[in-house]
Amino acid sequence: MRQVPNLTIRFFAVVVGRSLFSCLALVGCQTGLSAETLKAHYGMTLMGLSIGSAYANGFVEPRSYRIDIGMRTTGLANLVNIAKGVASASGGMSLNGPSPSSYANTTSNSEETRTIRMSLSSNAVRSVDIRPEPWDLPARVPLGESARRRVVDPVSALIMPISANQELIGPAACERTISVFDGITRFDISLSYSGAQNIEAKGYAGPVVVCAARYTPIAGHRPDSASTRYMSENQDIHVWLAPMPETHVVVPIHIDIGTAAGELAIDASEFTLGQKTR
Repeated sequence: MRQVPNLTIRFFAVVVGRSLFSCLALVGCQTGLSAETLKAHYGMTLMGLSIGSAYANGFVEPRSYRIDIGMRTTGLANLVNIAKGVASASGGMSLNGPSPSSYANTTSNSEETRTIRMSLSSNAVRSVDIRPEPWDLPARVPLGESARRRVVDPVSALIMPISANQELIGPAACERTISVFDGITRFDISLSYSGAQNIEAKGYAGPVVVCAARYTPIAGHRPDSASTRYMSENQDIHVWLAPMPETHVVVPIHIDIGTAAGELAIDASEFTLGQKTR
């Protein structure tokens, strides 16, 4: 169970950040639409027991964006390990998607606090500052120059656009692979179509598309890491995406991840879109 909070931070940033925030980015890219704001809160449970909460706030304009996310453990999880994390990203927007310029992430548990700051340009990493650096860097898979190119950070506009001629509740919502660099590790998140469900939640009731997700480590990880190996072999990860018909994008409303300690679920308890005040 000790690994659950760290896996939650990473997967929340990648999967939720990917679909939720980049969907908002598309709002700004549509002709005639103004800037959008997002305010969302999530509950996290393990085997049905509350273990934490998360939030997402941000805005997206036609040519720029900023997103902030955070999570923290609560309740029974704190008896094992108190963990929390915050992350933010900002950059420019184009029809090809987001081009992040800055990314920052701070995570802490009962043993350590680590801060990562990264600058990017044209989806390539320019500089990374990590404090403190991981003590086991020599044991990690080396990062080549290619690992820092054609990537996005875990929060920035990991776009999930759906073409106008494709259905929102269908395979086009899922079929994609995302190249991610978090300052230490380079990995891929691959989504594939699993079907559709009907869901009822505060603020939304209707059909959602279900995507299966896979985690593939590329570089910067420890090949002997039990948690990395577990996640790379994990075939029990799903993301449910709710449609936003006006902007032709999809938004995650539920994530479940099979862990050695049981099912970890992340559910949106609040999801509010609005116009940005100028």
